[in-house]
Amino acid sequence: QVQLVESGGGLVQPGGSLRLSCAASGITARWSIMSWYRQAPGNVRELVARLSPTSSTIYADSVKGRFTMSSDNPKNTVYLQMNSLKPEDTDVYYCHAQRPGSPSGYWGQGTQVTVSS
Repeated sequence: QVQLVESGGGLVQPGGSLRLSCAASGITARWSIMSWYRQAPGNVRELVARLSPTSSTIYADSVKGRFTMSSDNPKNTVYLQMNSLKPEDTDVYYCHAQRPGSPSGYWGQGTQVTVSS
């Protein structure tokens, strides 16, 4: 059974930083396509960052230069370091894992990030 457990969300002031974690079990993160998405109520879930099995990363234009996705393979965990946070980064952030070639993947439960003064 695949489980993705996110943590690290919270309330932060504009300009601050947070690091989200996604601990995976039942799937090997280093061999999977690991992604972070975010979604606000009533909005479409959007891709924030993606880390491929080849270690290449892509980022949404809105977070380039501010967010960094990384992994700790022995811990089977991926991270999203978020710096210079803005109020518009306020969302629920979700971890997603997908095995290459698989038509679907797995979602975590989400973690709330609120950027406000």
